[in-house]
Amino acid sequence: MLLVAIVKRTVPAPPARVFAVLADGWSYSDWVVGTVHIRDVDPSWPEPGSRLHHKAGPWPFSLQDSSTVVSMTPDRELTLKAGLWPLGQARVRILLEPEGTTSTRVTIEEDFEAGPLLMLRNKLNDLVLHRRNVESLRRLSDIATREKADQA
Repeated sequence: MLLVAIVKRTVPAPPARVFAVLADGWSYSDWVVGTVHIRDVDPSWPEPGSRLHHKAGPWPFSLQDSSTVVSMTPDRELTLKAGLWPLGQARVRILLEPEGTTSTRVTIEEDFEAGPLLMLRNKLNDLVLHRRNVESLRRLSDIATREKADQA
């Protein structure tokens, strides 16, 4: 798989805390840039095969679709098939690696896998995905850190 965008960030929270945010499907519109509304989350989220139903993009051009869990290892990895039809579909892999006992190295790997966006793969798309995922990881870090502080 040729990866279009790979972004890494150290989050000052342990992997279990970061994964807890990923496991809360209702939080995705809070940290995934471009997702404006979560319409529904399967009760089994984030088990493989489960889906979250989202709306992405600005009104009146917003699109409704869903993302499906391809694989998941608690506190370590979550891979999604993210739909945004009619534009296409991406594969998003989120890896969590402990850094010491209090931090996590989070990596997002994203690539188009189907649809017109796959045909338009170029450096501009890479730049857009990269910047979007830099901001998404910043937001994810803020939520994981805030919720960690709330538990103290």
